[in-house]
Amino acid sequence: MNLPNKLTMFRICLIPLIVLVYIFPYASFSLTLPQLRISFVLIPGKNLIILVLFLIGCITDFLDGYLARSREMVTSFGKFLDPIADKLLINTMFILFCVDSVIPVVPVLIMVWRDSVVDGIRMMAGSKGVVLPAGFLGKLKTILQMITVVLILLANLPFELIALPATDFFLWFSTFISLFSGFSYFMANREIIMESV
Repeated sequence: MNLPNKLTMFRICLIPLIVLVYIFPYASFSLTLPQLRISFVLIPGKNLIILVLFLIGCITDFLDGYLARSREMVTSFGKFLDPIADKLLINTMFILFCVDSVIPVVPVLIMVWRDSVVDGIRMMAGSKGVVLPAGFLGKLKTILQMITVVLILLANLPFELIALPATDFFLWFSTFISLFSGFSYFMANREIIMESV
């Protein structure tokens, strides 16, 4: 396994750790995490830990793609696993936020449904020996989702200080791009889909 693929696997391994930090019953063990207060905005300590872990995951996402292209280490395994790692990381975050009622369920459902359809198309293509890499819109969707997660973890800072709901904007904009990119992906690969019918 080459270095880019190892970074992708590392990103996947970060996910259970993030979930553990998020759902750990700190009060049951008499643990109190420090909080960060900026003006009137309070950021829970667990959010800061998760933010660091999530940013490490985002950095590995950039690095694995950069190294694979610059060192000519692109593999079919990497093309297949990289977008799955992104979806696992981001969708896990959104589901956790949704369960905690931090964000509404509708955008999360739309994004998860979209990812399921795209993965289905990839499976159809894979059965024919074709590996479909992520397109530009899919990468844009991922970047917007990452920004949304960071803003949620930071309690909408710095925009909260000027009462600007940037988190809501990025959540719904990334949902729209997710839906549109899924439709574009479907249209671009409809021949593969029709052959499988």
